[in-house]
Amino acid sequence: MKLKILPTHLRDKKRYLAFQAISEIPLQREDVISLIMESSGNLYGACGTSQLGLWVVKVWDYTTPGANTVKGIIRCKREEVDKARAVIPTITKYKGKRVVFQTLGISGTIKAATTNFIKLKAADE
Repeated sequence: MKLKILPTHLRDKKRYLAFQAISEIPLQREDVISLIMESSGNLYGACGTSQLGLWVVKVWDYTTPGANTVKGIIRCKREEVDKARAVIPTITKYKGKRVVFQTLGISGTIKAATTNFIKLKAADE
């Protein structure tokens, strides 16, 4: 028996959070994922974290000689946007170094989040 795909009106609605991270050391995508999941686990526990439906969609590296900046997009459930947004500022340290995470904005699509908040140049895509 073949499983049917869930109709669109029954699927969870998603929102996309654009964020920026400034750190003393360069951050990779895996580092960002572990920081967000660890912080969410500390704040809400395993059950609460699973209800958020967090997923790191994309991370862009903007490292310059003076600053290590990373921008990215996180997907979460529409009903849990406030809880997901509360996780981001709780990240303050990574490997003993200071890190600052900021929410740039919330969007309904990845494209809108990228154009409105990440503001990519043609070469960065």
